[in-house]
Amino acid sequence: MNGKRIGFCYGLLLLLLAVLLLWSVCTGSTAMGLAGVLRVLLGDAADKTAYGIVWNIRLPRILASVILGGALAVSGFLLQTFFANPIAGPFVLGISSGAKLTVALTMILFLQLGLVMRSAVLVLAAFIGALMAMGFILLLSRRVRNMSMLVVGGVMVGYICSAITDFAITFADDANIVNLHNWAQGSFSGTSWANVRDMAALVSVLLVLAFLLSKPIGAYQMGESYAQSLGVNVRRFRLELILLSSLLSACVTAFAGPISFVGIAVPHLVKGMMKTAKPLVVMPACFLGGAVFCLFCDLLARTLFAPTELNISSVTAVFGAPVVIALMVSRKNRRFQGV
Repeated sequence: MNGKRIGFCYGLLLLLLAVLLLWSVCTGSTAMGLAGVLRVLLGDAADKTAYGIVWNIRLPRILASVILGGALAVSGFLLQTFFANPIAGPFVLGISSGAKLTVALTMILFLQLGLVMRSAVLVLAAFIGALMAMGFILLLSRRVRNMSMLVVGGVMVGYICSAITDFAITFADDANIVNLHNWAQGSFSGTSWANVRDMAALVSVLLVLAFLLSKPIGAYQMGESYAQSLGVNVRRFRLELILLSSLLSACVTAFAGPISFVGIAVPHLVKGMMKTAKPLVVMPACFLGGAVFCLFCDLLARTLFAPTELNISSVTAVFGAPVVIALMVSRKNRRFQGV
């Protein structure tokens, strides 16, 4: 029965992803019919305007939503495993904001020096910021055992990093740097095929590494003592989780800015749908769920009030924040009932 549930969930996620992919390609400031889009996708370049819109604007953005949304959901799953708490996530713990700060400062420095930034530099800068924020959270976790207080500490770190980022962007001299404000709010717009290639390569490697950790993750979910009894080097394993989750979050922030609540809401919803937390089953589903969630939110962000475009974090917060509130209420009720 559980196998049927898992198969149904995977089928539903794949169906939703396929529908949203076609819907996203057809929808925009220039409406296109499904037949016309399919002709363009098959290589018909008779209508050069339609061809350029689909291949140079919409498809890179759609693929970025899929890749980065999936990466963010898997990062959230790894963090929730590390802290053994479903409220943990890269945005709530301030990890995304730390990455945003270092990326913004690096962009400002490079633009002022007249240097060209490559994707590798952006990801490296984001990774450093993510690790700095994660390091602070780990230090705080040694003194604060209450997860709610730890989350509050992460939120404060996020606010501090965001404030410094806003100051840096606001008082920047270069007009191009001021335009980074949209990126700092989170957006998939402006994605190029070169960006898609780079993010796909990096995320693919990180997902494979995360998938190879499925067995120790499953053991770790049962407790550190149980994992050690199975021969898991817990200290090294925890370090690997930190690095993988930080790199996945950094990749998302480098290319699209900070995106809120995806890393918390999607893993929780996926585990709830499948009624299991087994890494071999949940991690691929988390990737699909994150892709569906971000693709849907990005579709709303660019069409709901067209031609005005919302930042992606505003839309993900509308759907993700209620899930976080429900998580916190359910955990509070279980503690009150002594469960």
